[in-house]
Amino acid sequence: MSNRLIDLVNISKSFGSNLILDDMNLYIRENEFLTLLGPSGCGKTTTLRIIGGFESPDHGKVMFNGTDITSLPPNKRQVNTVFQKYALFTHMTIAENIAFGLKIKNKSNAYIQDKVKYALKLVNLDGYGSRMPDSLSGGQQQRIAIARAIVNEPKVLLLDEPLGALDLKLRQDMQYELIRLKNELGITFVYVTHDQEEALTMSDTIVVMNQGYIQQIGTPEMIYNEPENAFVADFIGDSNILPSTMIRDELVKILDVNFACIDKNFGENKPVDVVIRPEDVELLAPDKTQLNGEVTHLIFKGVHYEMEVVANGFTWLVHSTKLFPVGTKISIYVSPENIQIMHKPVSVDEEAVSIDE
Repeated sequence: MSNRLIDLVNISKSFGSNLILDDMNLYIRENEFLTLLGPSGCGKTTTLRIIGGFESPDHGKVMFNGTDITSLPPNKRQVNTVFQKYALFTHMTIAENIAFGLKIKNKSNAYIQDKVKYALKLVNLDGYGSRMPDSLSGGQQQRIAIARAIVNEPKVLLLDEPLGALDLKLRQDMQYELIRLKNELGITFVYVTHDQEEALTMSDTIVVMNQGYIQQIGTPEMIYNEPENAFVADFIGDSNILPSTMIRDELVKILDVNFACIDKNFGENKPVDVVIRPEDVELLAPDKTQLNGEVTHLIFKGVHYEMEVVANGFTWLVHSTKLFPVGTKISIYVSPENIQIMHKPVSVDEEAVSIDE
């Protein structure tokens, strides 16, 4: 991936006494699909609106290709925004909706017709130009909103929870559509969502946010497999998060049982948090390891069984393709590379939270 296109430098933003963003620094590369991910109220939409010019930061600046655009209005930026509410003009045809921005720019009719045709083809709605918005499904309306944005040839497309109103199947279809569009158009996507699966599926880079702070930036694989704190681990997928003690390099005590791990440089006899993903918990016959327990709950999820297993006073979440009925006595094994060691949180922001969807 190439050069930095957008730089947010020391951005702070409050609404009244409510601090939304606190000294945020973030850069976005050209042709990148970057997702701002976090729970409601974490500051992700405010960040997007500051990039788009719909909000001004209290402090800091927005740089675009090396130029300060902090005070530039939205229509002067090489940026277009697609909102969750598609905001199509109901009294206009689809073609007129898409052409709206181009007409404001006084483009010729021939140019506008060409661009509208191209945009409809790009979003797989060829021949829909003469229809009215209310005759389209939610997914089709969403694609028209995207067509209306890309027809202006922005360098950056900002998408604020654009798939939130769609049903699951349609949402998944649109995720693939957006990836295809991004690859075909070669423009930068900045995407806001609270949906972890959506972020993991589509992004080159994920920025996990909580309470106005960036918690972690990385690839989907890095964010999932190597969370930097309990908040990230808990927010991205299911996790078993256990208070533990780092005995020494490559040895950690979890629930009074010593486990080999691959982490180093956490010190000796130091309190740490351990993250173990449910799919990395292996259930064996009783007494095969020092950690013994019993299956207390079981749900069939299609691709795997989801179980709760109580062992050494902790309720483990386990995903396995093997069936262990409720009441089965088992022992637990986790291979060293699947034990993720984290420093204890230094602030409330980094602690695991329960997220209400």
